[in-house]
Amino acid sequence: MYQYTAFDQRFVEERVQQYRDQTRRFLGGELSDEAFQQLRLRNGLYIQRLAPMLRIAVPYGTLTATQLRALAAIARDFDKGYGHLSTRQNMQINWPELEAVPDILARLAEVQMHCIQTSGSCIRNVTTDQFAGVAADETVDARPYCEIIRQWSTYHPEFDWLPRKFKIAVNGARTDRAATHVHDIGIQIRLGEDGTPRFDFLVGGGLGRTPVVGKLIREGLAEKDLLTYLEAILRVYNRYGRRDNKYKARIKILVRALTPEKFRELVDAEWENLRDGPTQLPGSEVIRIRDHFKAPPYEKLPDEGALLASQRLRNPAFNAWMQHNVSPHIRPGYAIVTLSTKATGVPPGDVTDEQMDAVAAWSERFGFGEIRISHEQNLVLPDVPQRELTTLFDLACNEMLGQANAGLLTDVVCCPGGDFCALANAKSIPIAEAIQRRFDDYDYLHDLGPIDLNISGCMNACGHHHVGHIGILGVDKRGEEFYQVSIGGNQADDASLGQILGPAFSRAEIPSVIERILDVFVERRDDGEIFLQTVRRIGVEPFKQRVYSDAPAVRVRSSRPKTVATRIRSAGTSPVSRARKTARAG
Repeated sequence: MYQYTAFDQRFVEERVQQYRDQTRRFLGGELSDEAFQQLRLRNGLYIQRLAPMLRIAVPYGTLTATQLRALAAIARDFDKGYGHLSTRQNMQINWPELEAVPDILARLAEVQMHCIQTSGSCIRNVTTDQFAGVAADETVDARPYCEIIRQWSTYHPEFDWLPRKFKIAVNGARTDRAATHVHDIGIQIRLGEDGTPRFDFLVGGGLGRTPVVGKLIREGLAEKDLLTYLEAILRVYNRYGRRDNKYKARIKILVRALTPEKFRELVDAEWENLRDGPTQLPGSEVIRIRDHFKAPPYEKLPDEGALLASQRLRNPAFNAWMQHNVSPHIRPGYAIVTLSTKATGVPPGDVTDEQMDAVAAWSERFGFGEIRISHEQNLVLPDVPQRELTTLFDLACNEMLGQANAGLLTDVVCCPGGDFCALANAKSIPIAEAIQRRFDDYDYLHDLGPIDLNISGCMNACGHHHVGHIGILGVDKRGEEFYQVSIGGNQADDASLGQILGPAFSRAEIPSVIERILDVFVERRDDGEIFLQTVRRIGVEPFKQRVYSDAPAVRVRSSRPKTVATRIRSAGTSPVSRARKTARAG
């Protein structure tokens, strides 16, 4: 991964000192709340419902073991012993003291980390596929281009004060794991006929109050034109984007108002003035950045298919984990492992300091000291030898990170909601837990197959509910919390927005509503069909009729074999579990 130069390090350290002085002046009454607001937002600090929240940048979701240990120490020393993984591949801590934030930033700077541009009307953290560089289905490694865009966009003098926040996602695999269709700019990298990288641009996607799937405005852009074309898009947005109404200030509103065709014309006209200018990307710079992402010293390992097959036959729990949480690696003898943070009874995406330390140690023992954060709020170890998978599985179960549910119903994507966020209309975490408890049965989950369930506490859609196969949105009805349910969303290649079923439900009703939706799926699916395919084939009406009927939902029955879920439950009094309960109680 990218390593700071002396200039990078000095730049970040100077920013820490500047913010330390800004905080001192604010606490001393020399800066007003309004003046300090933009300064703290540019350093990732929000004022939430109960306490400040600090968002820490994790560029394209990649961490070293040293950095993850530093985050664990910060969670211990400045928070309540845990951090929260966001859908933007960042980490958030929810209880820092305002006056302690400069000290946290100084700790981050020691390990080449910061909080710059994790908030505010600027270009935010560039995200990508959590498997980038190691995925078997990858065409082009997106990470070097993410780093190039990060360096170009950080404190860019022209784009530091945009009409609204701006998010860019880049994907280089055949499968879109970066949700490029629902970003302000989504970039898909592929190889052209001449074997060189080519860039396809989707613009104007996004969720929030006005969910939109991005429009393709440019195909086959050459590598040298990457930054000039980005600059042309940002210039058009900066010039024509609305600043009088923050709800209509995102680029998706501009693209829709102008039409994609007119927007493309404006961008192309701007690009003509830029394409041969100083922002043209030289091949030497691509080589320099790409050198930071060279493959680690992989061993020549045999494929352990026969050994793994034997281990899976002997251990059904390990077999389930292999099926859902282990992905093919580009190198023989290696695997990619997703460590699920979605243990029942734990807020999705929360990880304790003990878990962070454990994962950092595993990344060194079973890999090359690298960890990824996924859009689904899980942790990923990208380079695990196949022969070590059973050992890692046992360790993960002991730390409540061994749930075999990646991509299944209980792998819930969930924002912090009303428990923390001042913007939320309703709580998200109790809904996630209620659903996990109702469906905490591996056999049933396995039978249902892949289902993305996403929960947001308000229309800002931090839980990406619009693109969940099942989406849940918290709404306020006369001061009470209710929940709107949609189905049919998808964030991958054939992206789509979910359709709302109808009037909202109370919190107590939601698990039974989900159960009725699943009953319709089980009754109406064709052989081999997954949930999303069934919804698209039969439409939402059968689901709508069932959830608003008076018929009782069919209860899940199972012999409950000793699966990963039950192993995790039996570990409920482990040190990790107690630490989480202590953190919540505090």
